Amino acid sequence: MATNPSSRNRSIAQTRELVAVFDTMDETEALVVQGLLESNGIETLLANREAPQDVLPGVGGVVIRVRPDDAEEAREIIAAQRNAPPDAEESSELENP
Repeated sequence: MATNPSSRNRSIAQTRELVAVFDTMDETEALVVQGLLESNGIETLLANREAPQDVLPGVGGVVIRVRPDDAEEAREIIAAQRNAPPDAEESSELENP
């Protein structure tokens, strides 16, 4: 789990440099990935790619940013989730419509 005490003393919004680890046009997908990362102890910042989120929410895609020291772990968590086989409940739903 990501643990860099010096970077944890300030909020992620106050961190000058953040690294984009995930981007999508689907805000719902971004929220799911954000929840996945935060449940693994990685603080995230959700940002709009092209438009100010407070003015035009959901326009232009969404990017998830993390602290540089968390970026590699965040990408690994996202990749592991993408490559994980569906659980038994999901696969039975797909087989029996």
